Amino acid sequence: MAETATSPKTKPKPVSVVAPPVAFEAPKFEMPKFEMPKFEIPKFEMPKMEVPPAFRELAEKGIAQTKANYDKMKSTAEQATDVLEETYATASAGCSGYGLKLIETARANSNAAFDLFGELLGAKSYSEVVEKTTAYMRAQFDTVTAQAKELTEHAQKVATDTAEPIKESISSMTKAA
Repeated sequence: MAETATSPKTKPKPVSVVAPPVAFEAPKFEMPKFEMPKFEIPKFEMPKMEVPPAFRELAEKGIAQTKANYDKMKSTAEQATDVLEETYATASAGCSGYGLKLIETARANSNAAFDLFGELLGAKSYSEVVEKTTAYMRAQFDTVTAQAKELTEHAQKVATDTAEPIKESISSMTKAA
């Protein structure tokens, strides 16, 4: 079979034609005019009647009781807000103190580790390395145990100091109710 060479078809490039601007006018027509129907709005007059004194008295008592309940709720909400603000401040201070204790503990442990590495660099024999490492581990075990105890006590104190105002406010609210 003979192969025929086909050339790709090329499309002619579009030629941009700029038309002169033409003023466009919308067709003019008039909107139909509708008229609203004319009618009178009925007048609803409430009959004038006297409210019995018993109903008036009952309504006044209800309003007074509602105001008293609102005042109680408002004061309770304000007390709860004060307690929450105090609790948040206590918790924030306690957490920041706990964070400082953690940093202090990490610094002490890092310094002890660097001191050990300095001593190990000056060691003359393997037995001296083992001896210094063992002594460091014993001392560090006691130190870490004491640090963990101290951090636990601090965390318990923070938790107690944070929960105490909430516990007191709940007990005072239950006594008042």
